[in-house]
Amino acid sequence: MAAKVAYADVEVGTELPAGTFPVDRAALVRYAGASGDFNPIHWNERFAKEVGLPDVIAHGMFTMAEAIRVVTDWAGDPGAVMEYGVRFTKPVVVPDDDRGAEIAVSAKVAAKLDDDERTVRVDLTATSAGQKVLGMSRAVVRLA
Repeated sequence: MAAKVAYADVEVGTELPAGTFPVDRAALVRYAGASGDFNPIHWNERFAKEVGLPDVIAHGMFTMAEAIRVVTDWAGDPGAVMEYGVRFTKPVVVPDDDRGAEIAVSAKVAAKLDDDERTVRVDLTATSAGQKVLGMSRAVVRLA
């Protein structure tokens, strides 16, 4: 695959289509199995509360993966992401109810980095329950 968005068509400030991603306990169990991260804070409410958390929380890497979907969907190719980094600022708390939680993600092109390489820096904002859950969330993306 190759990126579908043309570098020449993108300006600093271009907003990517936002995304909202639901998270429930079943998703956390599936992610635990796929990643091998069975830390009980991600599935055991009693344990999570005993260690001072408000409830079960989503895996940080799960949250990161959900957020970058806004960029990969926009670019049209997951391989277009050359770099990606975040700081974890708040956990995504996932209650045991019919709704679970949501991760809301917005993003915009913050800089055009290299005309020859056709790379841009995309800054992401990810929130859950009105709180920013990722800080310094940035991706370098190679465009068409």
